[in-house]
Formats: sequence, structure tokens, C-alpha cells
Amino acid sequence: MKHLILREALSSRGGGIEISLDKLGKKYKGDKMTAYQNYLGGGLLGSVQNDCTIQDWRSDEKLVKTAEELSRYVWAVSGDESEFEQVQDRPASGY
Repeated sequence: MKHLILREALSSRGGGIEISLDKLGKKYKGDKMTAYQNYLGGGLLGSVQNDCTIQDWRSDEKLVKTAEELSRYVWAVSGDESEFEQVQDRPASGY
């Protein structure tokens, strides 16, 4: 991972990671992005979700790509990379 990891708590039962976006350029200095995954129960994990300190981050192509990379990184800790697309079809939470 090329970004500075600020917090990471990942396991086979979900968790999350927070990164600094400083390495993406001055425009993103001081901003952060997260990826997290909830445990649904019964041995299943929910889809990997993202959030960012930039309010309209989904309209920024660079941030959308970063979110995808971060989501894949989170999933790589808990599952088989070939199943990523299938897991993304699951709900984010069981509640």
C-alpha cells in the first residue's frame, strides 16, 4: 500500500483501515479515507464500504480509484481475492 496507514484493525471477522491522502497531492493534504467491513454472522462478511473526509469524493476519479484499491486491500486480509466482486454484492450490514 503506497499510502500512509493511520489505523488498521483487520481480521477474518471484518474491521477497517484509515489512510492519509497526502501522497495524492496538495489538493488532498490533511484528508483521510477509510475502508471497513462488517461481520454479518454465520461466517459471512458484508461488502467492503468506503468513506472519506472529502464530502463529494465519489465524483473525483482519483479518489474512487483509491477507494477501490483500499477495498481490495481490506478484502485481501479476510478472503480470496477472486471472490471480491461476489462479496461486494452482499449487504454492508446485517442490521
